[in-house]
Amino acid sequence: MDEDFRKAALDYHRLAPAGKLSVEPTKRMANQRDLALAYSPGVAAACEEIVANPETARELTARGNLVAVISNGTAVLGLGNIGPLAGKPVMEGKAVLFKKFAGIDVFDIEVDATDPAKFIEVVAALEPTFGGINLEDIKAPECFEIEEALKKRMKIPVFHDDQHGTAIVSAAAITNGLVLQGKKLEEVKLVTSGAGASALSCVRLLIAMGLKAENVILTDSKGVVHAEREHLSPLLAPYARKTNARTLADALPGADIFLGLSAPRVFNPDWLPLLADKPLIMALANPEPEILPELITAARPDAIYATGRSDYPNQVNNVLCFPYIFRGALDVGAVEINQEMKLAAVEAIAELARVEPEETVASAYGGASLIFGPDHIIPKPFDPRLAINVPVAVARAAMATGAASRTIDLDEYRVRLRALIHRSDRLMNPVFEAARKARARLAYGEGTDERVLRAAQTAVDEKLARPVLIGSWGRISDKIHELGLRLQPGRDVEIVDPQSDDALIERLLPSYRKIVERRGVSLSEAARMLRDIPTVTAAMLLRAGEVDGALCGGIGDWGAQVKHVMPIIPRRDDVGRAYALSGMIVGNRTLFFCDTHLNLDPSAQEIAEMTLLAAEAVRGFGIVPKVALLSHSNYGASEGPSARKMRHALQLVREQNPDFAIDGEMHGDAALGQPLREKMTTDSPLVGSANLLVMPNLDAANISITLLAGAANALGVGPLLIGMSKPIHILVEAATARSIVNMTALAAAEVARN
Repeated sequence: MDEDFRKAALDYHRLAPAGKLSVEPTKRMANQRDLALAYSPGVAAACEEIVANPETARELTARGNLVAVISNGTAVLGLGNIGPLAGKPVMEGKAVLFKKFAGIDVFDIEVDATDPAKFIEVVAALEPTFGGINLEDIKAPECFEIEEALKKRMKIPVFHDDQHGTAIVSAAAITNGLVLQGKKLEEVKLVTSGAGASALSCVRLLIAMGLKAENVILTDSKGVVHAEREHLSPLLAPYARKTNARTLADALPGADIFLGLSAPRVFNPDWLPLLADKPLIMALANPEPEILPELITAARPDAIYATGRSDYPNQVNNVLCFPYIFRGALDVGAVEINQEMKLAAVEAIAELARVEPEETVASAYGGASLIFGPDHIIPKPFDPRLAINVPVAVARAAMATGAASRTIDLDEYRVRLRALIHRSDRLMNPVFEAARKARARLAYGEGTDERVLRAAQTAVDEKLARPVLIGSWGRISDKIHELGLRLQPGRDVEIVDPQSDDALIERLLPSYRKIVERRGVSLSEAARMLRDIPTVTAAMLLRAGEVDGALCGGIGDWGAQVKHVMPIIPRRDDVGRAYALSGMIVGNRTLFFCDTHLNLDPSAQEIAEMTLLAAEAVRGFGIVPKVALLSHSNYGASEGPSARKMRHALQLVREQNPDFAIDGEMHGDAALGQPLREKMTTDSPLVGSANLLVMPNLDAANISITLLAGAANALGVGPLLIGMSKPIHILVEAATARSIVNMTALAAAEVARN
């Protein structure tokens, strides 16, 4: 690394608080009762319960989600035997990765013991504390002895990531590389550079997957591991071949796979022609590979390569594996991580590279399409689907092989994992279920938009809707191919092209002309708008009953899109106006705000109406509405116009006998905090925190949601148009593919309710 980067790294670690980890309580500690529950005397109840049934430790303590990252510092990254203290930054880093990618808590433990027997005793004694043990950066051959001994002694998963993590991710890359090269694992020849812990584990796993042992040649710093070599260790002896080859160059002719887990520049570029046609070159030494990719590409354009570096395609990175292996193992209470669980992880990782990436992955890597091919044979580390697919596969294998101490419902487990990566899923799951029952035909106004196409793919995969994409046939088809999506026009999605579909325009134009002819729009202009403004086309398809719902906008001004929609899709007959409702997910809390986008200064009557409509919409999420009418005034403290308006609105709502709790006018903190309300009034019908916050004007509502989004990392859902006669919504410009999926489900669920 250069000096500037080194300084930045030191500053990063030194910035207070020092290091990369801290410990924070997970329960409230605000008063004497909290203290009594957490410690004496309440803690005794938890202790007694565990004495009676040790399995309850998972429910009553953090053990079920706690892993130890343990090292003696004898083989740290590319730094070698630097000792446990100097290795601590690496172990803290590993802990951060566990938490970031799989939500697993970690204590890093650095043990000052190079003697395997002593190290084993230290680690084995820690079993009551942890749900799993991740061994890290321990040199070979001691690492093999240590892991085997601990696996026999401990009834929790023990996993040496340097061995098995590398093996699993390499095997996934090799699986996909061979598919692209048209070769079968059982027929290929593999040559290694390196015969340490990682290389041996890779070879063992590949043999378990079908690679023939006789087709493997190992090499190390002494040359080829051959049958006549003296003083072979018991670990290498099973792989000693009868061969005249004595050097790496001697072993390479005809090799289909080169697996490098050794040192920089050990592969001479002059040897590249020795390899078989269409080889896989896995040059995984860090920080510099055995041979640089530029040299491979120049001499062997038929080769597919992978490295351990992030600045080249196909990075073999253990973070694709270890957090999720442990996630699945912990969640079924596995007593070990067995071969079947590792193989399940291999296939889950390999499979992900063969399908199109989510929008978040493409964005993280500069908008690249990342389509399965020579430059994309394994997923990227930031692919959020790893956190679902790999744990589910591992948990399934653990239960099937008897390694699990608990049986879980895998469908429910998948839903729970999804909520970890898509925060909105906690709110949206009831809506998704309702949408699946309807399978509504939904028109998407901006059918050529990448976000819409990704959302349409998800809608098809999850059976949320039947998409009708509005836009150019050619552009949509090209975009689907460019993004690597699996959508098949005519089968999965329908494409409506207003520019070329004259029959469509003839069908819709008479009705649209009647709507706009008194608005100064000529016949020719009406025809042009039907062809050129996709929001108009989508809304007219909905009005004509050719689709069940519509999602428009996402490009350009939101208000302008609404102006196109309102004349075409009127409000409900029983309401005076339409309104906008927005949801915000803040931590574990969901709040709804109204009206965030449409009405500048609604009257008391309109406040009452929007409150009733919003409460109805909140119920659609499976949530019981608890409503607070907000103001600068608390319970009559002010006689200002907006305070009087909110008091009057409360009276109007209560006169209609709503079946939900409502109170006001009040400050925002009083709405969210029952203790504060109790100081001001004794008869509030609200219990706990309000979840539907009705604002006196648009400024207050819109400022509130944008402040939350910026300051509290809140996740928005909506805005929803409420009070409309048909399911139609306008997407904001900041909409992501995932938010469009959510809006798809909301529109489809409305169809189901109606």
